[in-house]
Amino acid sequence: MEKALNRQINAEMYSAYLYLSMASYFEDVDLEGCAKWMKAQTQEEMIHAMKIYDFVIERGGRVLLDAIQAPQQEWDSALAVFEHAYEHEKYVTSLINDLMNLAIEEKDHATQIFLQWFVSEQVEEEASASGVVQKLKLAGASKGGGLFMVDRELGQRPLPIPMPTAG
Repeated sequence: MEKALNRQINAEMYSAYLYLSMASYFEDVDLEGCAKWMKAQTQEEMIHAMKIYDFVIERGGRVLLDAIQAPQQEWDSALAVFEHAYEHEKYVTSLINDLMNLAIEEKDHATQIFLQWFVSEQVEEEASASGVVQKLKLAGASKGGGLFMVDRELGQRPLPIPMPTAG
């Protein structure tokens, strides 16, 4: 279970890195609202990684960090970026589900309870990314006014408040 949680820390850190790369892309194409949305997502992923980190430590385990894969850096459009984000969130959901299945198999009740928050969080994460994809499609937001309106709306996303760490 500890090894699997360490792999998930890496996956969460990669997610943060990916969303930061997406933010950088949006900064480069002058979509500041989209960039702010991705920066908030970056912070959320770091919070997720630290939440798992703290749980491993609290359970008397050892966190072993591995290299973080380089993320994609270029996309064809804002829609392509958010479609990638949505697909990535579905992938992360599969990772969380695999962790939960392992905790059940191992009869690790504490980890099952801990992971329940992540299971619920992934429902929200998928819905959020999917919602932006749908807005971009409805706005016909490849360029112009529709994209401007969605970008402005996404810029209203508040930055998450970091969770206190254990210890």
